[in-house]
Amino acid sequence: MEQYTALASLYDGFMDDVDYQKWSAYIAALMKECSVRPGGTILECGCGTGSITIPLKKAGFNITGTDISDEMLAFAQEKARNAGVFIPFARMDMRRLAFHRPVDCVLACCDCVNYLTADEDAADFFRAAHAVLRPGGALLFDISSRCKLERILGGNSFCDSRADRAYFWRNNYDGETKLIEMELEFFTKTANGLYERKKERHIQRAWSEKELREKLEEAGFGEIRTYGAFSFCPAGESEERIQFTAVKRG
Repeated sequence: MEQYTALASLYDGFMDDVDYQKWSAYIAALMKECSVRPGGTILECGCGTGSITIPLKKAGFNITGTDISDEMLAFAQEKARNAGVFIPFARMDMRRLAFHRPVDCVLACCDCVNYLTADEDAADFFRAAHAVLRPGGALLFDISSRCKLERILGGNSFCDSRADRAYFWRNNYDGETKLIEMELEFFTKTANGLYERKKERHIQRAWSEKELREKLEEAGFGEIRTYGAFSFCPAGESEERIQFTAVKRG
């Protein structure tokens, strides 16, 4: 089962409680702290349906959205057209980034790095981001914390039922591997009144701040900072989301 295929058409509907305007404004503030301002060039990884991409474009950034899912990119392109903005979108593996010129910022929001489950996957992403950034350019990404994946999601199940759609979400966390397996089932009402059932399986890794700091340093990044989600305060032990910023040395 591929990730973000069945989910692509349902993603925005089930994420309607997320304030993406606030999230994108926070990203813009973080970029300002890293000397990346409107007019700067951003390469976004895991852009999904473009919910952060589009507000950043409207704020004046020259952003390109990339994702591994063709289905998510198709919805992002449609949303950008409907919003009246032109944004280049491309299918790209975040471990193997490529761009025609150095960029000011590489951005990866909403758990992208959690999906890099092997040590070498994370190392490849950081090296790829370092390679496409200009000297002094910034890498920004967030993770769902180990606390969230282990204590809040791990071993628990969730559901959401709407008039025309529903999902069931079951989690299993392995304390030894620090991996969480998420099984999702979607039910979508069709034209004949019956429901179509689809399934996806997602696996994420619960990275620690220490592990990621070490890999960032090995890739050539400095000025590494971490914050509690949507703030400029240090992340607490019970923080559910941790924001990273790092700068390419030289």
